[in-house]
Amino acid sequence: MTKSRGINRPKWVWTSEQLALIRQDFPRVKTRVLAQRLGCTDAVLSAKARRIGIGKSAEFLASPESGRMLTGSQRGAATRFSAGQESWNKGTHYVAGGRSAETRFRPGVRPHTWLPIGSYRINSCGVLERKVNDLPGANHVRWHPVARLIWEEANGPVPKNHIVVFKPGRASTVLERITLDCVECISRGENIRRNHPRSKSPELAKLVQIKGAITRQVNRIQREADEAQRTTT
Repeated sequence: MTKSRGINRPKWVWTSEQLALIRQDFPRVKTRVLAQRLGCTDAVLSAKARRIGIGKSAEFLASPESGRMLTGSQRGAATRFSAGQESWNKGTHYVAGGRSAETRFRPGVRPHTWLPIGSYRINSCGVLERKVNDLPGANHVRWHPVARLIWEEANGPVPKNHIVVFKPGRASTVLERITLDCVECISRGENIRRNHPRSKSPELAKLVQIKGAITRQVNRIQREADEAQRTTT
């Protein structure tokens, strides 16, 4: 096993005296105060208390020491907004100082990455897209896959819960090769079945099953170890 080289904190080892103190004082003492007495952090103490089933008592939670905002409490009343109170900057607009005005965008200014309608690009997924409008919003609002545009030109809008995909072995990012005969409209369910590991490769599907079985066994062993630790503490 690779050592942490001091990156991870060492595991806290609890003595029987410390565990007894946690069971006795944690329900009625502020966590920070008790953590200082034990020489650990608040997070370490809170985690240990949860593992051994210890929580704060109802009396502590109802006291001012808990820091809770209880019904009818006047804590912080001096700094609260009162009904009808207006903020000091109501009706004003923030104006940045300095030389910020020199670098602000003017109306109609476009970023250097802007492209005109009708431009083409290959997106991060390797799909050829065409820009169809200059509407604001996410990229998919302005950029549509060429395969879908070609199918829609011949058949109309894509039905609900369906997508346009390339036929097997016909995918391309070359505009001239993306024709109506190489694309098809299928349901999302069919697309999932086509791309499932069992469909793409029986060997890969078997490896996925083996990995799942190993993960379940590891999780089972970890749960049993955690349960044994809770029982002993």
